[in-house]
Order: sequence, then structure tokens, then C-alpha cells
Amino acid sequence: MITLKDQKVVVSKDSLLGAEEAAAQGIDLAKARENTLACRVMKAHSKASEKDDLFHISFDALISHDITYVGIIQTARASGLQEFPLPYCLTNCHNSLCAVGGTINEDDHVFGLSAAKKYGGIFVPTNLAVIHQYAREMLAGCGKMILGSDSHTRYGALGCMGVGEGGPELVKQLLSRTYDIPKPEVVLIWLENAPRPGVGPQDVALAIIGAVFKNGFVKNKVMEFAGPGVRNLSVEYRCGIDVMTTETTCLSSIWKTDERVQDYLALHGRKDAYQKLGYDEPAAFDALVKVDLATIEPMIALPFHPSNVYTVKEVQKNAKDIFAGIEKEARAKFGKAAASFSLQDKVTSKGVQVDQGIIAGCAGGSFENITLASHILDGRSTGMDAFSCSLYPASAPVSLALVQNGSYTRLMAAGALLKSAFCGPCFGAGDTPAHGALSIRHTTRNFPNREGSKPGNGQLSGVALMDARSIAATAANGGILTPATELDWEKIHCDLSYSFDQGIYEKRCFNGFGNAHRDEKLVLGPNITDWPAMSPLPEHLVLNVVSVITDPVTTTDELIPSGETSSLRSNPLKLSEFTLSRRDPAYVGRAKDVQARETARLANPADKALYDEIALACAPLKETNPALWEDVFGSGTLDKTGIGSTIFAVKPGDGSAREQAASCQKVLGGWANLAEEYATKRYRSNLINWGMLPFLLEKGMGQGMVPGDVVLVPHVRKAVASNTMDMEGILIHEGKAKALRLSLGSLTEDERTIILDGCLINFYKSGN
Repeated sequence: MITLKDQKVVVSKDSLLGAEEAAAQGIDLAKARENTLACRVMKAHSKASEKDDLFHISFDALISHDITYVGIIQTARASGLQEFPLPYCLTNCHNSLCAVGGTINEDDHVFGLSAAKKYGGIFVPTNLAVIHQYAREMLAGCGKMILGSDSHTRYGALGCMGVGEGGPELVKQLLSRTYDIPKPEVVLIWLENAPRPGVGPQDVALAIIGAVFKNGFVKNKVMEFAGPGVRNLSVEYRCGIDVMTTETTCLSSIWKTDERVQDYLALHGRKDAYQKLGYDEPAAFDALVKVDLATIEPMIALPFHPSNVYTVKEVQKNAKDIFAGIEKEARAKFGKAAASFSLQDKVTSKGVQVDQGIIAGCAGGSFENITLASHILDGRSTGMDAFSCSLYPASAPVSLALVQNGSYTRLMAAGALLKSAFCGPCFGAGDTPAHGALSIRHTTRNFPNREGSKPGNGQLSGVALMDARSIAATAANGGILTPATELDWEKIHCDLSYSFDQGIYEKRCFNGFGNAHRDEKLVLGPNITDWPAMSPLPEHLVLNVVSVITDPVTTTDELIPSGETSSLRSNPLKLSEFTLSRRDPAYVGRAKDVQARETARLANPADKALYDEIALACAPLKETNPALWEDVFGSGTLDKTGIGSTIFAVKPGDGSAREQAASCQKVLGGWANLAEEYATKRYRSNLINWGMLPFLLEKGMGQGMVPGDVVLVPHVRKAVASNTMDMEGILIHEGKAKALRLSLGSLTEDERTIILDGCLINFYKSGN
């Protein structure tokens, strides 16, 4: 079905060659590597530098939604923003329907429109489109690059490289700075044959994710899709696969383009955005993922991760055993909260009974997916029992086309619910299932909490990812889990021709790019606040460990929950109260205690009582290394020794690009993360941009840590300034001091300066 080759592969004359075979034919692998489409597009957007061999990328456009754009614009304002130098689109698809916090959701939208007028941006009002659908319809073009403050910024199927990052990276672009990255490896995703009827894009995507996530096969790399199978997929099908590449932890993706892409762009009024793109032969790739589309089965990603992949047939056959394993994992992860969580109860004499089906967002809410679902349900019923089915078209133009082709009529007659464009089911703010329920969803993620449940409060549901076709087949079967390949596709005749009405956007969207009105006043609702002041990195750091997470992976949803917190993203202090609330509720209190000591230090570095407290905490060092202790504490004051908090997590940062996963820690006095590995580049970037040290530990070194431990990092400022990648820390644990090797990994010159200055805002204020 899917085969991996972790070796260089060369495409020459449409044949796949191994490195030795290519070399025997006289192919220069180094030059051939420059012929990949991904490399050529990135190189075309990169400024040359004599300082390093990094890519220094300037993007063609930016895009954000309403739980990120306020913080981004506030950060850019504080850093000297005058006008948006490139198209910046502000969409409103996240907190638009979250009725939390009184007026503050709509206050954010009013702020966004005023910012678009003042700085020259594009504003898409609520419920007109989810962020990535609008980008596909109106922004993406062949050979372009778009940076978005959402992890699923993926437009590769249109020949456009999308990168999802935390807000500070967008701030850099707004201030005419560059996105600086090492040249990434490029992995060839070679598609062959065609999928069978009933197999959809989510099935292909989940099969790929299942093959490459756990082994990190494409982590921080670019996935380049090519091969004869591409021509057998519609553009919307390609987009459905492409948007899910985020769940592989790749950096970005890009596909070769053809006449189907040309037709898609012309249909959306942008025929000039088309170019025929592909690798130049011979093209050398760093690894290969070969996908035989004809062998892909309907897939399901069971709780609690998109990589927990099975075929639907496997689950039908072995549901009890598979569900027992998931229940065991839930109890290990959530303890008492999972005591009454039982998926085995869903196994009946008829099959696996599902409670809810959702088709939504940038992954599921496409015209083709919903049209096919409507034909599967035509003349059927979703039933009058507990099972419910909801569909969220990805944009108003898609909704209109579905009305015109009769899909709305078919779906409503079957008992399905049609809703407006909204990302809610994907981040825990829409169609939250009941405690203990099993929900199948064509959305992007199924992390715990992501659907809206709160394990910390004893609420836990199970979400599984599936393709829209199989969700509709399940709905047509009364909620009994059913793969769409069991349907008689010869009887399902479906016209997928699509008419796009751009007038919907022309009548409602504001486009002020190139026409900024600098005298326009920003409308700041009472919840919209500035970032608190942040200090430069001190000479020495005393880090108090305030949370220890030993799970194999920690998601950004666990670091800062989505859903009910979305309305507070414009208020850094209020939002920070929710940091780690679903994973370690005691974190905030511990972090505030540490922060209070740092506040006291800044007010009076010579405070003897505080000095005695900190020196006593580090006293075991005095016995093992008196010279170092004297170096740090010998002055009798804390004028050069800062006090901050840190967390240890084995592999933090999987999932969302949201910067708040890092910024909330910083707002609460965090100075560092300790980890064996960072799940994504974007989370590490967020730490750096908020002035936090992204320390790496050797495997196993953090496993014995507990809250209350202290990590002393002497001369940390000097080490960062001199680009010292590895430094010695001291762990104070159970009254004993031991050396702790800390690594920062590779940092650019700007990244080092950002950390030294204390955050990106300070970096710009200091004239950088």
C-alpha cells in the first residue's frame, strides 16, 4: 500500500533511480537536488546572504484567523508597524460562534476590520469562509508561498507552498524581515494508479500519516507530490490529502500542477495564477514515499491522534480488542477522568455504533465531499436515535453551489444538519460530543480536548477521523460504522461540476491592500490588551521546574487548550490562566509563585531575604562546585541572576501553530522549556520568538525530575551571545546537585538576539 525508502532517490525520464544507479549514469546528485520543485520555489523566494547558507524567505501573502490576528497585529504595532507590506488576509472562522465572554468575540472582529483599514489588509467577515478555503479560492497561486498563523496552512495541491507558523513569524514579514530556515530536505511522495470508488482523500492522507508520523520520516521536511497517480485525482481531492500533511509534522508540501489546476484557478477567476510546475529532470530527493492509490482502504484514525490509524475493516472485525487498548491508554493518560470511558460499549450485535458524524472545515467541507455525501444519503435517513450528522461547507460560495446542485435538499431530507462555514468542530467549539461518545469526523485532528471535552473535569469523548464518504455511509446505516467501499457505487451517479460565485466575497469582503489609511483608529474592545513588559535575558538563570510531563508527545492543545479559551486570545494575562489547565492544573499557581520572586528581584536585587531563599535552593552546588557557586552567588545580591520557571516535556509542541502555547508560559514568567525533542519546528520557533530557551536534554535525563526541582544555568547570557550550542546546567534534585548537559541546537544570529533581548517585541524596540 505504502512503502518508504529512507535513501536518496532520483527521478530521471519518469523513472525512479537509486543513488548508486543515478551516479552510474553520470547524474550529479548535488545539482539534481536543486531541481526539485520545492527547492526551486523556496530559492526563488529567498534572499542571498553572505553570513550563512540558510533560506531567507519573503512570502507572497499572509493569512490569519480571529484567534491569532489580534495578537499578531498588537505585536507588530509594538514593534513599529506602519503598513502591511504584502497582502495580509484576516478571516473570521474560529471564535465567530463561540458564545463565551460577552462581546469579546465580536470586539475582535471589529478590531480586525479597523486594522485592515488602517494598515491595508483584507478582511473576510464571519462565516463566509474557513481560513484555508478562502486562501485556496482567492490567494494561492502556482509558484507562490503563503505564510499562515495556523498549522494547516497547506496549499501545495495548487502549486503554492504554504507554511503554518506562530504569530511572531508573521510579525517578521509585516516588518519586512525574512523567514530564516536551514534548507530542508525534500521527500518525494510518488503516487501511482487511482483510488477505488468509496476511497476519499482522508483515507489516503491517514494512510500516509500512519506510515510516517511515528518514525519522523518527514519531520520538518517538504513533501513533494508527483507521479502518474496525480492526474487521477481532482484538485479538491488533492487539497484534501494536502491539508492533512500537517499531521505528518512536515514543514510544507507542494504538488506538480496540470490542466486540472489550471481549470480550478480559472473557475475561481484567477487564470493568471496558473503555471505548469514540476521537478526538472534529473531531480534528486532525500527520501521516497511510494503510494499505490489503488490499494488504499477506507481508513480510521482512532483516539487520540491522527497517526493511530487502522482500516475500517480492521475495526469492524476486532473492535473489542482495539477499543480495549484505547481505553487502557486513556486511563493511563487521564486517570479518574477516563474511569467511565468505554468504547467497547459501542460494539453491538449490528456492529460498532457511532454517536456522531461531522464533515467540516478545510479538510472535510469541500464541494465534492459534501456533494458525494448528499448522494450517499439520498433517500436514506440518519435515524431518530442518538446518532446525529452535521456538515459545515467550507465557504459561502461552496454553500451556494450545494444549494444549486440539490445537495442541501438531499441532506436535509435525510435528517442531516447543514451549518455555516466555521472551524469549531476542529478545535473544540462546535458539535462537542457527549461524555463517552464516539464521534467520527472528516476534520484535521482528534487530540483529546480537541473536540471540546475536558478530561480534567471528568469529561472525555472519543473522536475518530474518517473520510466524508465513509461518514455518510455510516449515517445511511443508522450510525453503524461502515466503510464507503461497501456501497454500490454503480448506483451513485453524481455530477461534480462546480460553479463558483465570487460575487459573494465582492459584496462582503474588505480589501484595502495598497490603500492603507494610517489615520484610521484601531477599535480596541475591553478584552484587547497589550503584551506585558518582558525583561532581557539575565547573566545567570535559576529555573524552577513547575511541571513535568512524561507522555511520549505533548500537544499544543495540552499546553494551552483551544475551544473555550479562543475568546481570550486577545488578552495575554487572562489567557495565561488556562496554561496547561487540562494537563497540569497546578501549573499556573506554581508558575505565579516563581514569577512573584522574579518581580521582587527586579524591584530590589539586593533583597536579602530573597537572596537567602534562592541561594539556599542552590546550596547543594556549594558543596560540589564551590567556585561556580561563588561565581553566581558570591556578590550577595541577585542583580545578575534571574529567576524563572520551566517545564519538562519529552516531546512538546505537536499540533497547532498557536504561539500562545509558548507566550502564555512567558507571560507567567517562563524562561525555558526542557525537552528531549521538539515535535515541530513551529513550536520551537514560538519559544524563541517569545525569548524562551528551547533546551534539549539527552534522552532520559529529565525523566526523574519533579516540580520543585531547580535547574541553574550559569553564564547563560554569555553562552547565547557567543553562539555556544551546548552548555552545562546544574540540576538540584532531592538536595543533591548534578551536572545537566543542555543544548540549544542551531540558532540564527537574529534568534540569539531575540532571546538575549527577551522577546521579539524587545528585539525590534532595540532597533534590530
